[in-house]
Amino acid sequence: MSIHGLAASASAVGPSHFDITKVIRPNILALHPYRCARDDYQDGILLDANENALGHSITRSGSKQPSILDLDLNRYPDPAQNTIKERVASLRSLPGVDHIFLGVGSDEIIDLLMRVCVAPGKDKILTTPPTYGMYSVCAQINDVAVVKCPLELTGAAGEGGKSGRFSLRISEIKKAVDADPSIKLIFVCSPGNPTGTLVPLSSIRELLDYPNFKGIVVVDEAYIDFASDDATATSLVKDYGNLVVMQTLSKSFGLAGVRLGIALAQPPLIQVLTNTKAPYNISTPTAHIALSALAPDSITTMRSKISTLVESRQQLLTDLTGLVSLGVGGVIGGNDANFVVVPILAEGKPDNTRAQRLYRLLAEENGVVVRYRGSEPGCEGCLRITVGTEEENRTVVAKMRLVLSAI
Repeated sequence: MSIHGLAASASAVGPSHFDITKVIRPNILALHPYRCARDDYQDGILLDANENALGHSITRSGSKQPSILDLDLNRYPDPAQNTIKERVASLRSLPGVDHIFLGVGSDEIIDLLMRVCVAPGKDKILTTPPTYGMYSVCAQINDVAVVKCPLELTGAAGEGGKSGRFSLRISEIKKAVDADPSIKLIFVCSPGNPTGTLVPLSSIRELLDYPNFKGIVVVDEAYIDFASDDATATSLVKDYGNLVVMQTLSKSFGLAGVRLGIALAQPPLIQVLTNTKAPYNISTPTAHIALSALAPDSITTMRSKISTLVESRQQLLTDLTGLVSLGVGGVIGGNDANFVVVPILAEGKPDNTRAQRLYRLLAEENGVVVRYRGSEPGCEGCLRITVGTEEENRTVVAKMRLVLSAI
C-alpha cells in the first residue's frame, strides 16, 4: 500500500526486513489528510481561509508590555494558564476557570475529545455534512467510524432556522442514534463551515435532551462572533453536562497564526481534557498574545472590526448579485460567518467544472484566492469567498466579472 502524498520510489531503503506499511496502522495509511487553504496557493488576495482580513485586534497599551523576546522563553510555560481562562470566563459569562480548557487550536480539542470519549474500532461519531473536514480526518486517525447525517440540502437560499436549507435534520439524527448506540460524539458546526448557517439553540437543546443519546454534543463555534449576540450555545453550558462548546482566537480575534482553541463545558469534562493534554500545550508566546487579545481595549477593537466585516459582508452579497448574468447564482447558506458561498452556473445549473476553472483562473492569473467547495453535499458548483477588506472585496468581484466573461 502506498503512502498518500509520497511519490513512489524505485530504490529500496534498508534494512531489507523493514516495511513501513506493515508498521503504520491501516487506517492511517488509508488516510486522505485534511487539505488546508494554503495547500494550493500562498500569495495574492487570500479570500479562501476565512481569516480576519482586518488583522488582529490587540491594542498596544504603552511600553510596559514586554515583547515576546523579553519573556522567559528558557522556562516551560504555565501548564494551567488560569489568567487566560479567567478572561475567557468573563467574556463568555461562565462561572470560572474550571469551565475552560485551552488547546492548540480547536483541532487539538477535537482530537482529545475523540481520544477520551470514543474507543478505536468500536465506538463512532456523528457528523452533519457539509461540515468542517477535520472531524472526519481526526476520526480516521483515531480509527473511529463516522456516521453521516447530512444537513437539509434543499430549501430557499439563505434560509436558516429549524427547517431551511442547511438546518439540522433532528429527526434523522435521532434515528441514527436509535439505530447505533455506539455513537459517542455528535459534531455540530454553528455557524457552519462551509454553510455559514447558524444552528438555533432550540435544535441543540433537542439533541442534548434526547434520552437515547448517552454521549456528548460538540458545538463548534469558530465563527460565532460574526452572528447575533444571543446565538452562542455557551448559555446552555450551565445546564448541560453533555455539551462542549468550541471557540477560537483564529477568526474574530484575527489570530489564526497563534493557534489557540477554547473548550467550554462543565468541570468534569474540562478536568478529563486537562488530565489528557500534553503538559505544556500552550506556549509562552501564545499565552502572551492571547492575554493581550483578551484585554478590555483589545476586545473593544475586536468588536469594532467584526462590525466592519459584517457591513462588508452585506456589501459583498449585494455586489455579487451584479454577476447574475454571468452565471453567479444566488448566495446559499445563512451568511452568519465571515464568508459567503455562491454557486457558479452553466446553462442555469450549478456546474463544478466551470466553478473549478474560475477558482484556478482567479488564483493563477488574477492573484485572488477563494475556496472551491463543489464536492461538498448540497454545494455543487460552489465557491466560498472570505469577506476581505473593502478593496479586496471590490477586487474579487471585478476579477470574477473579468474571468466569467471569458469562460
